[in-house]
Amino acid sequence: MNAASENKGSDQGRQRHIPVLLEPVLASLQPRAGQVIVDGTFGAGGYTTAILEQGADVVAIDRDPDAIAAGATLVERFKGHLRLEHGPFSQMEELVGESVDGVVLDIGVSSMQLDEAERGFSFRFDGPLDMRMAQAGLSAADVVNRFKVSDLTRIFGMLGEERHAGRIARAIEKVRAERPFETTSQLAELVEKTIGRKPGDKIHPATRVFQGLRIFVNDELGELGRALFAAEQILKPGGILSVVTFHSLEDRMVKRFFAERSGGSGGSRHLPAAHAVTATFEKPAKAVEPSQAEVDANPRARSARLRSAVRTSARAGRADLSIFSMPALSLTGEGSGGR
Repeated sequence: MNAASENKGSDQGRQRHIPVLLEPVLASLQPRAGQVIVDGTFGAGGYTTAILEQGADVVAIDRDPDAIAAGATLVERFKGHLRLEHGPFSQMEELVGESVDGVVLDIGVSSMQLDEAERGFSFRFDGPLDMRMAQAGLSAADVVNRFKVSDLTRIFGMLGEERHAGRIARAIEKVRAERPFETTSQLAELVEKTIGRKPGDKIHPATRVFQGLRIFVNDELGELGRALFAAEQILKPGGILSVVTFHSLEDRMVKRFFAERSGGSGGSRHLPAAHAVTATFEKPAKAVEPSQAEVDANPRARSARLRSAVRTSARAGRADLSIFSMPALSLTGEGSGGR
């Protein structure tokens, strides 16, 4: 799930995990006995459970050690049919180690992570400003407190698509000179104070800032690009890649990937003609969005979109991230507040 999940506010409370677009995902994958499906974003196991119940075996991947630990009961329940692998889904080729019949990716933060205050993904529950899916490396607090104003502006503006990015970054610089940001509520309150909030707004003003920080801290766009290439490598001819995204940056990447790999864009404009390859995927299916009934039942599904395509027998193409035209942040690195 992405930061749009914050939109309903704290009155929603902690929600149980509900797999988004579950029926369309199952319809696209068509799992059955004898197949092996990779769930690259295991989370709370929603897709994995449904796929196993259809008779297929699953290799489930997650870089969050808590998700892997929590999956032990599911491994016991489906003895011999579920294997859990701890690591980023961009490394699925190494983690899975075999050709498979399908790959499903649910991009973003899981409901489980959003609902745990101590993980720092959500401003609905006050907690440490963390946001690290793998629970290691640079935290959101590190970025907010140490990165230069120009870098924060790029993160909020390009990754969060926040039009007031510069104002917010300068406000952060002023406040952190007196005390560091440590909690989600500190940052959310600063953003709201800086850009205001209209009466009746359902979307909290800090939503896009949190989205940009989370994407940056977890290198979500880079991970997604590498995961798409990895899925292309391990899928058998006729295998299916199904990807659920939650905001425009992710969706554009998946759309571009399928267009490039199905020949829909006439070959990559980033590669010389000598490197053009035969289509590695058939023409993708029409994108699927949640029904109003699903959105009413699960507000976190609001911005979801499913794209899927069938693998051909052609050799996998080059793993060149430039085809995605991802935002070029050109960060200047950490600093004490310079411009």
